[in-house]
Amino acid sequence: MDTTKYTRRITPDTQRYTAAIFLHGPIMSIPLHRTLNLAQITLYGIGSILGAGIYVLLGEVALVSGTLLPLAFLGAALVVSFSAYSYRHLARRFPQAAGEAVYVHEAFSSVPLSRLVGLTLVFSGMVSSATIARGFTGYFSIIYPLPDVLMITVLVIGLTALAIWGVRQAVAVAVATTVAELFGIGLVIWASYDSLPTLMDNPRQYFVPDSLPAWAGIATGAFIAFYAFIGFEDMVNMAEEVENPERNMFLGILLALIITASLYIVVSLCAVAAVPMNELAGAKAPLALIVERNSAFPVTIMALISLVAVINGALLQIIMCARVLYGMGKQHMLPGLFSRVHPRTRTPHIATLLVGICVMIFALTLPLVTLAKITSTAILGVFSLVNASLLRLNWRAPEKTVWQIVLPTTGTCICIAFIVLQLLV
Repeated sequence: MDTTKYTRRITPDTQRYTAAIFLHGPIMSIPLHRTLNLAQITLYGIGSILGAGIYVLLGEVALVSGTLLPLAFLGAALVVSFSAYSYRHLARRFPQAAGEAVYVHEAFSSVPLSRLVGLTLVFSGMVSSATIARGFTGYFSIIYPLPDVLMITVLVIGLTALAIWGVRQAVAVAVATTVAELFGIGLVIWASYDSLPTLMDNPRQYFVPDSLPAWAGIATGAFIAFYAFIGFEDMVNMAEEVENPERNMFLGILLALIITASLYIVVSLCAVAAVPMNELAGAKAPLALIVERNSAFPVTIMALISLVAVINGALLQIIMCARVLYGMGKQHMLPGLFSRVHPRTRTPHIATLLVGICVMIFALTLPLVTLAKITSTAILGVFSLVNASLLRLNWRAPEKTVWQIVLPTTGTCICIAFIVLQLLV
């Protein structure tokens, strides 16, 4: 087959990939559509983070941390902040899809290790999306009870189709739903605002762990709450679809994490102040419960807002996983089939379809907390290697500051310690 006609259609940046062969034929490389600005990528990150945790797992964190729930979220935010530092700087240096795999390869020059990192990220993203799909059933049942299998199946098929349709359409939906998510968070704060002064009646109960079991509860809760911050790392895998990625990726990750961490701490304070712990612990629709117990606002509307948040989080995880597979296929870490881009929609349609199938399987077979813990463990492993990658790259630089060594070193040690601590608790 004569491939010259394909080469002429490809931009100079992607010509080197036209030699990739999968099975018996050449694969035409079509670049992704660079269309997202700073506001859009920041809202993408906020939507992915919010939808991935606070709407689903607040009750599960309360189950193990009790009234020390805010400290669990604070601990998770601390763990995440060091890794976010590494992601921001690496995304500015290497603005490519399959970001983590690229970072590890640039630092350690190991294709097997890079492939392992990329596949771990894809696996955790698919499990994360499945976690959110499971959480969807808790909120939807408030509106109309249906079998979980039916709800999960329809949801995942619809989101996969949207992700294949086009990144501009998918991100437009994500931005709109992120606004709804923020409105829902604001509604929770408004409903429970009058209860916040009661925290000062016995502050030790909420802010001072006074026993080893209390510390263990915070550690376990922070491990689960860590999942609620997962999402900022998804942003780097959209780098090939972001305008001026060296600037916008760096700022977008910082803004998304600051905004969501602040909201999480405030919401967790509202939760312990406004709802009895025996009701909050293990609640399947925790934010709807807070609004129902503390206002006359229709709980069905809050459930709809929560559904929007949950759907958004699942959609963004599917998009992210497909971009990682696409990037790894383009870098020849996986079969070139995964780097196929649909000529009309300009999305990695084959990779997206595979991700959707796996998400459905995980969502239908594993319980919520198990899914969240698997995701947290896998992501902590990836974060450890990303921090170590920045450390190695900075160490090799001819000019470096102390902070360029200390911060990624601290991030690496914290992530490893967090994994070990969870195994011991």
